[in-house]
Amino acid sequence: QVTLWLKKLHQDMPIPWYEVNESTVDYLYEVKECNEERDKDVMLLIEDTKDRAAKYEAEANYWQGILRESLDFSEYSLPEEALADLNDLVKSAWELEVEDMPFISCYGAITSMTSELHKAKSKNNERDLQLKTDTKKLTLALMMELKLKEDVENLQESQEAERAKMEIRSKNLKFLRVKTEDLKIKIREAENKLLDVGLDQSLTHDALMEASEELAAMYKEMEPLKMELKSYHDLPLVTIPLLYCICHQVNFMD
Repeated sequence: QVTLWLKKLHQDMPIPWYEVNESTVDYLYEVKECNEERDKDVMLLIEDTKDRAAKYEAEANYWQGILRESLDFSEYSLPEEALADLNDLVKSAWELEVEDMPFISCYGAITSMTSELHKAKSKNNERDLQLKTDTKKLTLALMMELKLKEDVENLQESQEAERAKMEIRSKNLKFLRVKTEDLKIKIREAENKLLDVGLDQSLTHDALMEASEELAAMYKEMEPLKMELKSYHDLPLVTIPLLYCICHQVNFMD
């Protein structure tokens, strides 16, 4: 059934290639059913339109016959202005979708179409407003996206630069560590050579470092004494003998 429907659909044209399996055949069969149902509906609509056209034509011929027989009137006997007005009435009736042209029918149709026009305008205004709102939101979203993209690129660049700096620092630190270990080994070897030739143990690097630390501790302990001595230096010269007597328990009057 699907193959016959495809041949009928494409007529003399070749059928496009498709993978023949259960799913595609089922899908094409459903499409065929929908297509045939639509064709039936279209045929019914065509037949109904033909019936209406025949009905309207018969009614028009009937009224034309009456006008010709009773009033000897024909639309061809009308002047051009009247024919133009008649055509305008026909077009108006067609646009208004009315079956006759009494005032009440035309007024009702015009009112209905005016109401539909106002509704359509109102919907269009709502859609325009929604479109403007969506456009603003979209613009803001695009601006935020561009800003975020720029921030991400800047962050990546800064991270790359920082990573390069860290790599250089790591290499330098590694080099310094290796160099320090090498210098320690050379200092130790030199000290051992000096010790072998009779160098005093107190002149070695470790001994000198220890002495330096002890000297720094002594300087730190002397800081309060220096401050106290400085306070004595700031006193007037008159008070010096008195302080001397007090310190040596000597009578000032003597």
